[in-house]
Amino acid sequence: MSRAEQAHIEAADWLIAQADGPLSPEDQARFDAWFSAFDRNKAAYWRLELGWEAADRLRLADHSCDGAVPEASRRSRLRRWVPAAIAASIALAFGVHHFAREWAASPENPARMERLSASYSTSLGERHLVGLPDGSRVQLNTQSKLRTRITDARREVWLDEGEVFFEVARRQDRPFIVHVGDRQITVLGTQFSVRRAQGEVVVAVLEGRVQLAELEGALPVRSSIISAGDIAVAAGSATLVTAHSEKNVEQALSWREGMLAFDQEPLSAIVSEFNRYNARKLVLEGQSVGTMRITGTFPSDKPEVFARLLREAYGLRVDDTEQEIRIYR
Repeated sequence: MSRAEQAHIEAADWLIAQADGPLSPEDQARFDAWFSAFDRNKAAYWRLELGWEAADRLRLADHSCDGAVPEASRRSRLRRWVPAAIAASIALAFGVHHFAREWAASPENPARMERLSASYSTSLGERHLVGLPDGSRVQLNTQSKLRTRITDARREVWLDEGEVFFEVARRQDRPFIVHVGDRQITVLGTQFSVRRAQGEVVVAVLEGRVQLAELEGALPVRSSIISAGDIAVAAGSATLVTAHSEKNVEQALSWREGMLAFDQEPLSAIVSEFNRYNARKLVLEGQSVGTMRITGTFPSDKPEVFARLLREAYGLRVDDTEQEIRIYR
């Protein structure tokens, strides 16, 4: 049995174990060690995980009129689905390996460049997880647009709009490059997010470090190293790097769990953040309301809950309609 085949089998065991409920601390530690040991483990796990999520969404759509599917039934279907998925993955990866490798590298193949490139986008309030061919994966936040091109020589992505979290597979010989307007971010393997909005580029590093460079034409002219726990804001020719704070990074990345976290942020900024995720907008009336400082963690898709908390905790008045939620004193 090859190492890749063994990785698929081990990934299936972990996927089934997780479907049975939260792992014990000991099992979670074993899973974390297995997952981080080799890139092939990550690739096998993500391939099965994404495949199961897609299959489960199709089943839910087919049975939407029958109500929620019991969790026990989902676990049973997962156990039946995984062996077939393993067989299909191994057959695809190894049964056509030699033909696919030769044809993909052939200069006579006109579709080669198209297959190396892909585009992804999310709508309002949507999040989307994508696995890349090199073993990296990216999570797109609300209203984001991303293009990728992964080859044997280069790994490049272009963030055209929105916010993305990157978990980059380590490749010493192939840097991972993110293009964001006139900024370029270069890493070998790490975890970080990039947000592009209103002429600013915001980079938050969860693990490792990245190089953030300003470009003139196609050449970097100024660069900064952003380390784990740092957040950098770049606008125009200026780049500001915050003091080391893992708490700030965790708050900036809370959207990955469908939450928004704030620490003494003005209410006006919080309202703007909520409005990124929801069609029904929060509207502030009066400048004094917008200057209030708020701390807390809130579901990103429930602006009405946030407004109710403001009313109960601060005595603000709230008018809730189908189109908007007005907040005032």
